[in-house]
Amino acid sequence: MKIKTIEDFYKDVRANIPSTINREIGHFNVFNMEELMQRLRKKPEMPYNRRAYYKISLIIGRNRAEYADKVIEIEKNALLFATPRVPYNYVPYDLDQSGYFCVFTDEFLREVKSGVQIDDLPIFKAGGYPIFQLSEEQRDEIAAIFRKMEKELASDYLYKYDLIRNYVLELIHFGQKLQPVTANYPTHTAAERISSLFVELLERQFPIESTHQQLRLRTAKDYAAGLAVHVNHLNKVLRESTGKTTTDLVNGRIVKEAKILLRQTEWNVSEIAYCLGFEQVAHFSNFFRKHTEVSPLAFRSGH
Repeated sequence: MKIKTIEDFYKDVRANIPSTINREIGHFNVFNMEELMQRLRKKPEMPYNRRAYYKISLIIGRNRAEYADKVIEIEKNALLFATPRVPYNYVPYDLDQSGYFCVFTDEFLREVKSGVQIDDLPIFKAGGYPIFQLSEEQRDEIAAIFRKMEKELASDYLYKYDLIRNYVLELIHFGQKLQPVTANYPTHTAAERISSLFVELLERQFPIESTHQQLRLRTAKDYAAGLAVHVNHLNKVLRESTGKTTTDLVNGRIVKEAKILLRQTEWNVSEIAYCLGFEQVAHFSNFFRKHTEVSPLAFRSGH
């Protein structure tokens, strides 16, 4: 699965990378979707890929968003947060599209506040659901923030990037307020910390980006060893916090990645099986059928 760089992005939208935009402090730019579509004279093509940059989009129009293994129908207005850690795209159904989006690298927003990295924010955490349907009032409020970004980016104000960074944070906090309340508060107990570290360790293995990559951790014992806890204790903690065992959670994430690879790559089943840690294709096929009730090939063909 190709990782789209910021250079690839500018090629896709048929624009040169502005040499004056944040050369020292990372990259940032903001776009008006209507103007972009007029320049392209077609619906923008967004292949399903990981990007090497972050993107926040206000989508106005009918679209289908594909994020990790989820497909979301957008009927009118939506706010989408995209991270380099998760592959995604959205497909416009027609040319009646408007809205805004901004792209930025991690250097631009390296530390949003003392000691907190951008990937530690709830909106960008692995396993999240960062696509939100919006009311017209919410849409107008977000559009106003993007217009302020546009205006500031074109200004000669010496500290304009500090101000733009605040607007980006405003969008992030807007999205985080739309998340379930529990997603926005860090956990503190020892058990909750183990659960959080387990999820982080699990997600660190994904996405699979090439046929030469293979999962390092496959079993409950592997994860317990990685967290320096006894496997029985890890199982107890995870069962109490999620209702599932370590094996259930690991297998569920492998099935999720298998679906992504089957649908979004042209790799053969043998290559996918190898990447996901199965020594034989038959073992992978049996595993996939057990969890989905269809074979890998049937799933790939949509049956």
